[in-house]
Amino acid sequence: MPEDIATGLTTQDGRPVYVRRSARRRRTVSAFWEDGRAVVAVPASFSARQERDWVAKMVLRLQSQRGGKRPARSDQELLERSLELSKKYLGNRPQPSSVRWVSNQRSRWGSATPADGSIRISVQLRGMPQWVVDYVLLHELTHLLVASHSPEFWRELESYPDTERAKAFLEGVSFASTRGLSGDYLASGEA
Repeated sequence: MPEDIATGLTTQDGRPVYVRRSARRRRTVSAFWEDGRAVVAVPASFSARQERDWVAKMVLRLQSQRGGKRPARSDQELLERSLELSKKYLGNRPQPSSVRWVSNQRSRWGSATPADGSIRISVQLRGMPQWVVDYVLLHELTHLLVASHSPEFWRELESYPDTERAKAFLEGVSFASTRGLSGDYLASGEA
């Protein structure tokens, strides 16, 4: 595996940026979050200037995919993000008792139990754009208010501007995964 090289740069929220040069990579550049840092993968054949230009471009793209927010890594951070979203989009009405990442949900992006206020989010969402994760969190928060997918449920979600976009994104990921297509580029920002 290629060694990651610190660039000396940081993201807007202070996380380090690393470059991963790869002899196998010929023309593509990708950026992704890994272990709390931004990693930009470039071809080993890139000049120092090409690398510098692409790192700047891809870090901006990576940050914009996440809405400038660092992705939630822990259950506590996921709970904190859900409380922010509840306040901003749902009038602070749903107050989950717990929100946690789970690895046993393969056919759902998330689930909620209104009786105890718990929310579970599939680890398959890690690495997806923040606006998609936010939509799933809001979807499950809304289930704490309205158990079904009734018109009332969808009215509650109208305030989130990326609802339709996120639904389409997740449908595309589901379509690709059920057909065995590799979709790493969906979350990586590959250019």
